[in-house]
Amino acid sequence: MACRITELAVDSRDPAALAAWWAEVLGYEVIDTDDDGAVEIGPPGQGPEGPVPTIVFAPVADPTPGKLRLHLDLNATDRDQDAELQRLLGLGATPADVGQGPLGDTMTWHVLADPEGNEFCLLRSTVAPLSGDARRR
Repeated sequence: MACRITELAVDSRDPAALAAWWAEVLGYEVIDTDDDGAVEIGPPGQGPEGPVPTIVFAPVADPTPGKLRLHLDLNATDRDQDAELQRLLGLGATPADVGQGPLGDTMTWHVLADPEGNEFCLLRSTVAPLSGDARRR
């Protein structure tokens, strides 16, 4: 037997705004909103506990200070890294310096932060978008 990741939880000062931002970045939609203000997003047409992990933005007054031990790695599906970087920056992502050094042959990713400062990486390679069948299982 094994386990499967069904959702990622992100502490947030403004769950609705951060969920909307990430939904725009990932092409996701809101799946659920809890009475406590938590917002869950996932691929269009997929409910909770589907094949692709959803992201739950949970309200907290004071998110954990300091460097997070987990971050997301993103790959563009329909454009090259430079074009996707410009799209993300246009949506409000900001460059983040975590000591990664300049882009080059061995450093091929951009480190960015979302509107609440959560770091994520934009990798150079592209990947195929999710097919409709994978989202609805």
